[in-house]
Amino acid sequence: MTHPLTVAVLGPGGTGGLLAALLSRSGHRVICLAGEATAGTLRRTGISVRSRQFGDFTAPVEADTELREPVDACLLTVKHTALDAALTRVPPAALGDALVVPLLNGVEHPAALRAGYRPDRVAPAVIRVESTRTAPGVIEHGSPFTEIDLAGDTVPRARLDALAAHLTACGVTARVAGDETAALWAKMAFLAPFALLTTRYGVPLGEARTRHRAELEALVAETAAVSRACGAPADPALALSRYDAFPPAAKSSMQRDAEAGRPLELDAIGGALLRAAERHGVPVPVTARLVRELRD
Repeated sequence: MTHPLTVAVLGPGGTGGLLAALLSRSGHRVICLAGEATAGTLRRTGISVRSRQFGDFTAPVEADTELREPVDACLLTVKHTALDAALTRVPPAALGDALVVPLLNGVEHPAALRAGYRPDRVAPAVIRVESTRTAPGVIEHGSPFTEIDLAGDTVPRARLDALAAHLTACGVTARVAGDETAALWAKMAFLAPFALLTTRYGVPLGEARTRHRAELEALVAETAAVSRACGAPADPALALSRYDAFPPAAKSSMQRDAEAGRPLELDAIGGALLRAAERHGVPVPVTARLVRELRD
């Protein structure tokens, strides 16, 4: 049996809290990094999970306001809007040889992280899960799946394979993606039309894909064109079939943020898409209009 890991989790919210609890339950040492109040709660109560996939359980974790020792991996699970402020909790000198694993939406953050941390240890990942923090240390995991694609073109493959194996042993469906750009754009190509359309009109996916079908098809086509220009394959027909297969009540995380009055990841998703389109000379009129209307 391989030795247990020491894993830091920056931002123990819906995604980070679920992964922290699963890792702890499997015998790994987990250090959650958060504000003083949240860290204190987690130290006292651990993390309680209610999950269709994993059942209901509580797992102990350590917690601090800042990373103070080397770890094997540091999962970055904050929203893009909070990333810069949160990274002050992870001093580069404290990380040791750790993998830095951002589980963020968008495609621009890996370059920014490689400017501040060891470039050959930044391992961008994509997660597919629906999980919500209802209170500090309380996680509601709603989706019957938790899937992670690990990437990192400059990271030693053995490090990625080992982390994927540990995550799989915890119950997550984890794999190593061969191409970082393709992995990030596969998520972006699905997320951007979903997030922009549902948030702009304030309706769940079922209503968006019927009442605003022409816009959805245009968004999918534009996003696929940008993805291909960036060197990542894209299949608009497959994307549309995935939207049609989703439960009609599904909402995007951006839409949930809008409903709760939280900052939107509009720049990380819509803004990044527009910047990539401009770099490659790809026309994206529908995307540009929706982003403009959401900014106003």
